[in-house]
Order: sequence, then C-alpha cells, then structure tokens
Amino acid sequence: MTSKFTELAIDCVDPNGLARFWCSVLAYEVQNEDDDGTVIIGSPLVPEGKNHLGPVPPTLTFARVPEGKTIKNRLHLDLNPTDREQDEEVRRLLDLGARHADVGQTGDESWVCLADPEGNEFCVLAGRRP
Repeated sequence: MTSKFTELAIDCVDPNGLARFWCSVLAYEVQNEDDDGTVIIGSPLVPEGKNHLGPVPPTLTFARVPEGKTIKNRLHLDLNPTDREQDEEVRRLLDLGARHADVGQTGDESWVCLADPEGNEFCVLAGRRP
C-alpha cells in the first residue's frame, strides 16, 4: 500500500489574502473557510478532492500563525505554465503580487524563482505542460 499526496499546509499571517493569490495562480477555488481563519483551496476539476480514487491535484491549506516567514523555504512549489511561455507566466504572477526572489541563483538556471506575497519561494519552470 502507498500514500497519495493530497494536501499542502502553509502557515501564514493572512490566510485569505494568500489563498486568493494562489487561487489566481493555480485556477483553484476556495473549498472551505473555518472560523479560526484557516482557508482551504483546491482544483474545481476534482471537487471530491482527496476522496477521489487515484492521484488528485493537492489542496492548499492556509493556517493563520502570528509570526511572519524568516528564512528560505526548505520545501517549495515548482509551477509549469500551461497556456503561455515562461516569461509571460512570470509577468502574470508578478502582476498578481509575486516578486522575484534571490535564493542564490547563478543566472544560468532554466527556472525563475519568485516569492508569493508572504515571501514563500516558488519556481516557474521553462517547459510548458498543458
């Protein structure tokens, strides 16, 4: 027996704001908002989420914490543009509120490192994957 990856939990100061950003990035929608401020977003293509048999796009759970991010992520997301080239996708993400992030790149990388509005690094890969 194996496990399947169904959820990624992200601590943040502003769960609603970060959830809105990632909904725009991934074409996800809000699936649940708790009274404690926790927001869960997921793919509208698999509304049953983790209860779906087989692999599923993971949900992202944003949980409120009092402290902000202080160091480089030990885990990050890699994104593949689906309907545009890398440079166009990077511009779109910057317009949504992302910013360039320096994690020690040399300038020869095929990916672009960005950070979300709370500073969590992620990469936009060069290959388009429809």
